[in-house]
Amino acid sequence: MNTVELSNRIYPDITRTPEDYEAMYPKRNLPEGAKVTRLGPSPTGFIHLGNLYGAFVDERLAHQSEGVFYLRIEDTDDKRYVENAVETIISSLAFFGIQFDEGVTAHGDVGDYGDYTQSHRGEIYRCYAKKLIAEGKAYPCFLSEEEISEIREKQEELKIAPGIYGEWSRYRDWETDEVLQKEVAERLERGDDFVIRLKSSGVPNAAGDDIRRTKVVDAIRGELDVPENFQDIVIIKTTGIPTYHFAHAVDDHLMRTTHVVRGEEWLPSLPIHVELFDKLGFELPTYCHTAQLMKIGEDGNKRKLSKRKDPELSLDYYRSQGYHPAAVREYLLTILNSNYEEWRMANPDADIDEFAFTTEKMSNSGALFDLNKLNDVSKDTLLRIPATKLAEWLHSWSQEFAPEYEYVFRDMDFLTQILDLGREDRKPRKDLIYARQIMTFIGYFFDESFEIEDEYPEEAAADRKNILQAYLDSYDHNDDQENWFNKIREIAVDQGYAAKPKDYKKNPEEYKGHVGHVSTVIRIALMGRSQSPDVWTIQQIMGENKVRARIEAELNR
Repeated sequence: MNTVELSNRIYPDITRTPEDYEAMYPKRNLPEGAKVTRLGPSPTGFIHLGNLYGAFVDERLAHQSEGVFYLRIEDTDDKRYVENAVETIISSLAFFGIQFDEGVTAHGDVGDYGDYTQSHRGEIYRCYAKKLIAEGKAYPCFLSEEEISEIREKQEELKIAPGIYGEWSRYRDWETDEVLQKEVAERLERGDDFVIRLKSSGVPNAAGDDIRRTKVVDAIRGELDVPENFQDIVIIKTTGIPTYHFAHAVDDHLMRTTHVVRGEEWLPSLPIHVELFDKLGFELPTYCHTAQLMKIGEDGNKRKLSKRKDPELSLDYYRSQGYHPAAVREYLLTILNSNYEEWRMANPDADIDEFAFTTEKMSNSGALFDLNKLNDVSKDTLLRIPATKLAEWLHSWSQEFAPEYEYVFRDMDFLTQILDLGREDRKPRKDLIYARQIMTFIGYFFDESFEIEDEYPEEAAADRKNILQAYLDSYDHNDDQENWFNKIREIAVDQGYAAKPKDYKKNPEEYKGHVGHVSTVIRIALMGRSQSPDVWTIQQIMGENKVRARIEAELNR
């Protein structure tokens, strides 16, 4: 039995050839220099910030070069599959404005290079596995788990690299050994379990190190000096399902991927992928290994973001909290390209897509994620979004994540006025950060969420009702801001408070307090808080009836 006969015996049902698939998935007709990128998440039920981080790089590289960005679902690890995880992936990425040109969608595949779900592409993987077996570049391996464990124990005793390779692989050279040929044939006849292993060309030395090396150019890290792979890795599992390594090589080639963006944790796998592409006769894509997302831990040192420790690693956190997609994208660019913040300062009103993203400006050390910095970026970003658009976005967010705020959206014009508060000031207010925080911040405008949160100032607490009654008696909704405040001054003086804070500071024994204490009593009665945007402006938005009702309610409390 030769290698071709073996390949036909293992895969008798595979009649298509690699040439057939090359014809089915021809090279893409794209402009010169156009990049084809993909996002390939696993449907494990957890879509995280790293996925979005990588997706943003993919999207920028493809769309800035007039290329193609597609979504591929990599579900070869059937043990980790979670029901409805694909829908979660699609909806989460869509929420943050990630636009795919091709791939898996909620309504089926879009594009000519699918199927875009790996579990649906089994025949294609078997075809290429058959090719490798026929060429003597792969072989069936019948080693049991117990045998593999014994091999590793011996390798540990000898202090050499663990794994199945060279002399440690019983079935590697089956075609030159008549006894092994007979055994392979018999075991196939019996239907014994086996995996398909790549027959590596790499050769480790006796100590398992000092092996041959090769050069690979990484678009972020420059030229990498990587060791040659010598492991006979599994490419097809006993279940017939391909391993990630094999499936990604076949798919990236047939889908004509030019650039593979992935985290630096994949760097140790690079030698395997280099050899796989070589053995398959494929052109190696350009790899872009991004820096891992880090944060400052409680001890003051950098550490990796953790699924267990850091809720902000999950995209669900940002969706449920209601971070605007534009703010998240804006922030990610600040940690993706070192020159982005400088560009934004020079172009404060420019569309984010006008920024020339480049892998050369990406860090190859840990990318520091800072939630406080995201909040600061979000404040600036929301300030650039018209209040009408922001109100519409908040409404759509609330419908999905916080329907309890339905009352906020009964009057969208009223909400728009609230969101516009202080935005046109000489020094614009930056009070709005994310949806849940906004709902809390503007809650005093609505009777359903209004409550007295702060204590009245000690200096004026005893005069609270006198101050509020005088305010109610003198209140005229048509007063301009100057007349309105002059009346508060008069109330203050009448009640024994200084007309100006500096007067009270100079002679505290002569006054109960100052006009600021009096105005704070009014502010708390109306807003429930001692700190808020301009009270006169808030009253103009609330309307006279609500202002009077709030004061009267507090007088009766």
